[in-house]
Amino acid sequence: MLDNKKIVFIGAGAMAEAMISGIVAAQTISPEHIFVTNRTNTSRLKQLQDQYGINGIPNGELQLDQVDVIILAMKPKDAATSLQSIRQIIKPHQLILSVLAGVTTSLIEHLVPAGQQVIRVMPNTSSKIGESATALAKGQHTTKQNLSWAKHLFECIGEVYVIREEQMDIFTGIAGSGPAYFYFLIEHMEKEAVKAGLTKGTVREILAQTLLGAAKMIQEQEESPAILRQNITSPNGTTAAGLLALREYCGGEAITQAVHQASNRSKEISRQLENSIQNMNIPTAIEI
Repeated sequence: MLDNKKIVFIGAGAMAEAMISGIVAAQTISPEHIFVTNRTNTSRLKQLQDQYGINGIPNGELQLDQVDVIILAMKPKDAATSLQSIRQIIKPHQLILSVLAGVTTSLIEHLVPAGQQVIRVMPNTSSKIGESATALAKGQHTTKQNLSWAKHLFECIGEVYVIREEQMDIFTGIAGSGPAYFYFLIEHMEKEAVKAGLTKGTVREILAQTLLGAAKMIQEQEESPAILRQNITSPNGTTAAGLLALREYCGGEAITQAVHQASNRSKEISRQLENSIQNMNIPTAIEI
C-alpha cells in the first residue's frame, strides 16, 4: 500500500474506471480508501462501488477533507466549474492529479489555492489491465516526493514516463489516443478476414497475437521499427504488396495526421478552457 493515502476521483467515466480497476487489481491502495463522485449519475457510482468495492459518494456528500489526493477525471469542459466549487475547501497538504486532456498544470494552479501541488497525468485505457503508457508532468509547486509517490501509484497500471508540460500534447496524440488507432486498424483487418471466411473469434485472437508479437519485438530487439519492417519485407512478396497499398492509399499520412490532429485538439482544449475562465471572471488563485 502507498502510505495508506485516501484518494477521490471527481468524475466516474471510462478513464476513471480504468484507473480504479488497475489500482484495485494491483492492491496498491485499499478499495476502502478509494472514493468516486460525479455530478448526477448515482447509478454509475453504485455500479463502480459494487464492482470494485470502493466508495461511490453522490455529489455534495463527499467530505473532501478526508482524502489526501484529488484526481480530476471529469470532462475537460467541466474543469473550471468543478474546481471553482471546491477551491475554498481544498487543503494545503492535498495533492491534485489531473487526467484531463489538454488542461495544463498552470490552468489548474490558477483555479486552486496558491501554492497547491498539481501533477498532470495522461494514462490510457490499457490501465484497466495494467498495461498503460502514462505520462506525468509536475506543476511548479510539486515536490519531488509527491512526484515520486504519483509515479509509484501509476506504475501499478503500467509504465510511467516523467516528461515536461510542453510535451504532453504530443504524448496525448501518440499514447493517450494511441490505443484507438490500433483498435481501428484491427477493426478493419478483422472485417476483411471475416469476409474471407475466418470466424470473428479466431480472427480476433490472430490479430491480437500479431499485434502483441510486434510490440514485443519493438521492446526486445535493438533494431528500429523501420529495420524490423524491412527485415520481413521480401522483394515482390506479400508484405511488400501490402505496404505498397498502404503507401498508395496514404496510410502513413493518415497516421501522421491522426497524431497531429489529436495533439492539436489537446492544445485547442487548453485554449478553450483559458477563454472560458476569462469569461467566467474567476479570480487568480487564492492564498492558503
